[in-house]
Amino acid sequence: QVQLVESGGGLVQPGGSLRLSCAPSGSIFRISDMAWYRQAPGKERELVASITSTGRTNYEDSAKGRFTISRDNAKNTVYLQMNSLKPEDTAVYYCNVLARMNYGSDYSYYWGQGTQVTVSS
Repeated sequence: QVQLVESGGGLVQPGGSLRLSCAPSGSIFRISDMAWYRQAPGKERELVASITSTGRTNYEDSAKGRFTISRDNAKNTVYLQMNSLKPEDTAVYYCNVLARMNYGSDYSYYWGQGTQVTVSS
């Protein structure tokens, strides 16, 4: 079964940058919307940014001006460039895609396994 594999997380100092990537482990027939969510300890998972198949983006308020979501449709990959990171950005970040895995399937949402981002001095 195809899985979504995230990478790029880690430990960074406040004010630093990280770039997250999310790519499938195999082929996917078609991907529509792609998004990044995050979940901090003791909090609910929240949407950080999303991007449609045509490139329209949407950001959670705290991410505006600091984070940039992008996608490479040829690689079925979504990215999250995070700049000016703050301690409150510390969380597990998950990618989420709306996709048809094969020709005969309907669109469904799929999650990655998550990647830890820690912002600390």
